Amino acid sequence: MTRYFLYGTLRHPELFERVAGTPAKAERASLAGHAVHWVAGQAYPVLIAKDGSDADGVLVDVSAEAAARLDFFEEGFGYRPETVTVETETGPREARVYLSDTRPELGALFDIEDWASRWATVMVSAAEEVMARYGKTDADAAHALWSVFCARGWAREMAAEGAPHALRTDMGRGDLPRLEIAEGGHDGFFRLRRFTVSYPQYRGGYSEAVTREAFCAFDAALVLPYDPVTDQVLLIEQFRYGPLMRGDPGPWVLEPIAGLVDAGEDPMETARREAVEEARLELSDMRPMLKVYASPGYSTEYFHCFLGLADLAGRGTVLAGLDEENEDIRSHVISFDAAMGLVETGEVNAGPLAMMLLWLARERPALRTGA
Repeated sequence: MTRYFLYGTLRHPELFERVAGTPAKAERASLAGHAVHWVAGQAYPVLIAKDGSDADGVLVDVSAEAAARLDFFEEGFGYRPETVTVETETGPREARVYLSDTRPELGALFDIEDWASRWATVMVSAAEEVMARYGKTDADAAHALWSVFCARGWAREMAAEGAPHALRTDMGRGDLPRLEIAEGGHDGFFRLRRFTVSYPQYRGGYSEAVTREAFCAFDAALVLPYDPVTDQVLLIEQFRYGPLMRGDPGPWVLEPIAGLVDAGEDPMETARREAVEEARLELSDMRPMLKVYASPGYSTEYFHCFLGLADLAGRGTVLAGLDEENEDIRSHVISFDAAMGLVETGEVNAGPLAMMLLWLARERPALRTGA
């Protein structure tokens, strides 16, 4: 058995079990001359030497397999195990502790309860994706998509908010007599999962068990910039892989500004951030439009759509996008009527943009009156 002193997120029972593959039998302990701080801007802590402080944590004894799994998880974040002596109710004990390879910028003192309330659901979900790669690749490769895994977990957390049931049935996920999600499938930036489900039917009884596949993506924030004074909209144009792989001869597409909602981020803030990144545009105000599934028959992708009010007067074509994300984006400022003309001709062939322009068509008179 190997003994560890856990001071951070692995003190959370569900996260520990997901990583180690076994529940923890924990004993309270502390490490003198140390403190646990948040890493600034991150959702995890770091242990630092600090005179006059004691770092609280727990001791756990684990098997060789569980120890290897813990090391795999922590090493991907640049944490390495070292041996220390901790204090317990029965006296000093030696244990391994994970220390950072670097000294990151520090935040406030770490609070495990605060972390659990804000991050546990997301981190447990992301850890599941990391540990699915255990034994198949090295720690660095498994953690390369950590932010993506967290974003997918954040999408699941936001999904729990649900939507109104004024017309549709009040039956819910809890009424499913069977839902089995198979192990395996494609695991990368996107996931492909096979599942078997049976569900209640409107006429009574239950469906036969059906096996299907789902494309597991993310929540995205979309924003259509509009200037009510000049009655102009801003559209972006970029090379898109969906039309390419469909065989479309023109895989450059007109779209609204859009981006993946990072873990813990409000979709409206995502939209503001993406407006700067994709069009170098600061939005003066934002109005919620719609919240919709992109293609609910097979995909988890979900859109948070906004109208972004902005000053577009005199703005010409702008090239933008992040080099590290291989983005090459051109923006166009055109009249609202011209944009609707592109919908009619089919040149606007991205559903979200057409939908958002039609929403604007309904709200435009009131927006222009108040401009």
